[in-house]
Amino acid sequence: MYDVSTGAAYAVLYSVLALFTVLAIISAGYFGKGRVLRKLGLIMLPKGGEEGEEGEAGGSTTADFFLAARNSASTKTIALSFFASQMGAWVVYAPTELGANPQLSWIAIIGYALASASTGVIIFFIGPYIRKLTGEKAFSTTDFALVRYGRVIQLAVAIMSVFYMFIYMVAELTAISNIFGLVCNVNTFDTSTMSYTTSIAVSVAVFTWFYTSIAGLPGSLVTDKFQAWLMIILILILLIVACSNPQNQLTKEEFSVASNWTGDGAMAAVTLIIAVISAEMFNQANWQRVWAAKDVPSMRKGFAWGSFLIFLLMMFFGIMGMISFALDPENYLVYNKFYYLAFFDLLAPLSQFWHIVVLIVCTALAASTVDSVQTAIASVVSSDFIRYGVPDKWATLITRVLLVIINVPAVIMSSKRYDVLGLFLVADLVCSTALLPVFFGLITKDIKFIPAPTEVGAFLGIWSGIGAVLVNGHVIGFTEAVNPITGQVVATGPWSYFWLTNSTQCALCGSTTMVTFIITPLVAGFFTFFFSKIDIMIRGERARKPIFLMTQPEEEAKNYNLVDGEEQQEEDGVAEAVIGDDLEKTEKDDSLEEHAGEDEKVDSAVEVVPEVA
Repeated sequence: MYDVSTGAAYAVLYSVLALFTVLAIISAGYFGKGRVLRKLGLIMLPKGGEEGEEGEAGGSTTADFFLAARNSASTKTIALSFFASQMGAWVVYAPTELGANPQLSWIAIIGYALASASTGVIIFFIGPYIRKLTGEKAFSTTDFALVRYGRVIQLAVAIMSVFYMFIYMVAELTAISNIFGLVCNVNTFDTSTMSYTTSIAVSVAVFTWFYTSIAGLPGSLVTDKFQAWLMIILILILLIVACSNPQNQLTKEEFSVASNWTGDGAMAAVTLIIAVISAEMFNQANWQRVWAAKDVPSMRKGFAWGSFLIFLLMMFFGIMGMISFALDPENYLVYNKFYYLAFFDLLAPLSQFWHIVVLIVCTALAASTVDSVQTAIASVVSSDFIRYGVPDKWATLITRVLLVIINVPAVIMSSKRYDVLGLFLVADLVCSTALLPVFFGLITKDIKFIPAPTEVGAFLGIWSGIGAVLVNGHVIGFTEAVNPITGQVVATGPWSYFWLTNSTQCALCGSTTMVTFIITPLVAGFFTFFFSKIDIMIRGERARKPIFLMTQPEEEAKNYNLVDGEEQQEEDGVAEAVIGDDLEKTEKDDSLEEHAGEDEKVDSAVEVVPEVA
């Protein structure tokens, strides 16, 4: 049993968070930017920048660098940061739950690991295209939506992104609170213990807010590197200690009880792959690293290595769940033990010292994700302030205030103790409605009878995806979402189907949920092309332009010209940014010039980008 005192748990929590805070403060340059600190990886500078120099991005103290860490991160930094930001405290629950469930087992574990790693692989391929299309002054894919489509889709992407990242933050704060409750033998099903678990969530939220407010994205990248190494080292130690414990020894025959290849596992894997990719493509913490990378090769290699580490960690936790089930299948099958707590059941026989190590690992997992999500949300919301010419001092202040506004409801929601996997599925389904409409924007030229999507077409495509979810719910007669464990009614009415409480087996199990995740993005993608075709037939070439042209003064409008070398036109007093028919006419970024061979694939694929306001 776990018997760590709450006092000891608080000491671990505050010590680990204080360490990350100190690292972030150092990364902000409060202790100088000397060569030793740079060698230790504690200082992020724009490529070509030395202490006291401006570098390519206009210096390491600007609001732009605070939000974007532009052109500063090496391959190793991108890899470790992507790994750490993706692997939050939720990983000790979700993959182990699949592994401990004998009806899901291997296929579901492999599917979840592939799904979690796939985002990095996708960015490996399309990241250079998006960085090229959007330019070196962008912050995230909200800027891609602005450049490729216009204000309407930019707003849609921003809403989707902030919604998903907010849910992600709630899930992380919920997970870390429950973990501390479990290890301290606090009953998290009892409402009287809510003050303790809420205090854990508040502590993580306040510390991460504090150090990201001081250091921004550069601080998040620095802490991510140390959090990643800490997680890797301690998890390897836990693996050796847990598996060498006599109480955790298994024969091949005993393990075979948990080792299965099932149809239910295959359906869960398909659901997970679509769901995770749909949501993570709107996680702007991932996309921030596209522009934070010092060049395209560093970005690609970083995401590739980060994806590999993510795959390994997900497989590790899944297999730990299988081992835990195989050690005591009877108690799991009669629900004396719960699948999602399988990892903790495996570590329970270890001494208190190792339980404290578990708290250190989980705190690092939670902090790495929460700080990344906070900086990403701030970037989505605050980047426009920079382009409107708001002074750096006020832009960073606004960012800090916005982070407070975001953290407060996240902590309140985490105190409700929602099912972590259920929360993710809601966000995943919402994001699946916009995945193809937004990223079909990479098609910039008509392909025979298939039109390059228009802003109207993409917008209506998103609504078509939402309609597909509602129709799915109506067809199966879904009227209310009920928590299968507690019996609590979560939501009622047609919109309640977004909670996907279709299965009593697990949140993502069953053919109904799988079919919903297959149909929704396909419908959204199809109608994106359908409505784009209709739009072009009705409005002609005007359909390829943004719905709304920007109306701010010309000097402010220039800040939205995200690709260098654009021609400026004035039309009825409105400043309009235009990307030429051939991106070869645009100025090449220095880093891209150095790697021209790497960019040949990008140049050949990107033909035309519509006129943009």
